[in-house]
Amino acid sequence: MADQEIALMAHLLRRAGYGASRDEIEAKAAQGYDSVVEDLLNPGEDPGIDEDLMYRAYPSYFDKAAIETGQTEWVYRMINNKYQLKEKMSLFWHTILCAGDNKVDNARTTAIQIDKFRDYGMGNFKDMLMMLSTDPAMLYYLDNIESHKTAVNENYGRELLELFSIGVGMDNEFNYTEDDVKACARAFTGWNLAPTIPVFPYGRTPFEFRFDPADHDYGEKTFLGETGNWDGGDIVDIICKQPATARFVARKLYDFFVADEPPVPAWRLSEPRDMAAIKQLETAYFDSGYEITAMLTVLFNSDFFKDEAVRFAKVKSPADVVIGTMRMVGDHLEPKPGLFFVAMEPKYMGFDLMNPPTVEGWHMGREWINSGSLMTESISHRPCSATLSYQALRT
Repeated sequence: MADQEIALMAHLLRRAGYGASRDEIEAKAAQGYDSVVEDLLNPGEDPGIDEDLMYRAYPSYFDKAAIETGQTEWVYRMINNKYQLKEKMSLFWHTILCAGDNKVDNARTTAIQIDKFRDYGMGNFKDMLMMLSTDPAMLYYLDNIESHKTAVNENYGRELLELFSIGVGMDNEFNYTEDDVKACARAFTGWNLAPTIPVFPYGRTPFEFRFDPADHDYGEKTFLGETGNWDGGDIVDIICKQPATARFVARKLYDFFVADEPPVPAWRLSEPRDMAAIKQLETAYFDSGYEITAMLTVLFNSDFFKDEAVRFAKVKSPADVVIGTMRMVGDHLEPKPGLFFVAMEPKYMGFDLMNPPTVEGWHMGREWINSGSLMTESISHRPCSATLSYQALRT
């Protein structure tokens, strides 16, 4: 088998998943690149977790009120989910559509949001935004529960436009105005949470979405140049058909899977690293009716993804470092004691899963390389230091 085929397969498995052992890389290379991509893009039903085994190895597993439980379960899934791209997409969306338990303070609700990213992550972008707009963790995190027709809170409306879909600007132009933010926020009034049972004696229960028609602003709104009696669903429809939204999703996918791009706030004044690649992804976005899998199909089969120049051009996130190491050495392939400590390692390197520092998420790429993360990585990987020469900081 040619070394080039093995190198390309290793590149694919690092980017579309969390890496693999040498034996798995060789087996996948023998299967063929096109066939492996097809398998990645068409995952089966998520097999879930054997909760009895998890409980035996990790007695606190059923303490769903603790955010550490959700983090531990997610890390176990990252290591073991045979549908690696599907699992990787849950992290992709978590780094963009940010809500943190540090404010939500309901670990079950936060963990359920990650499950939704796993379920919706390779589907239609419009469906993703609709899910997000009714997601209790997001509604709480961005204060939409405080937005009423007589006292509108613009937080969710603003971040939906700036950080979750259109972006602040492209090609040196702004993509929306303050009036658009206000109209967007008005359209989501009444999108709220249903009361849950009291905390005592059973602990926190997951929040639930509720639409309150009495608290919704039914007035006429002008949004991105279109006027009507818009509600949140109409806003999502208008957002998804914008060229700026196609650019946003394309640049985010390129940044995550191909090569590092600057943070979203800098996009108005910074051209994409590879405009031709972005244009291909934008075309797939519109031709497919906003389907993420269609964009991923173009991406993984493209020359720009296979190009040797982009291999090891991305700085690994702490999650990639930790999970990639576990998969490379074949550790924690079944529930066993010590999983909790593995799950905490990304946090010690600055990547506190389910707890982004702000709604903007984490600054990725070269900003992961700092004295704190490098020291933590060195200490945490000392027991398997013999393998570290293969587990570089770049992917």
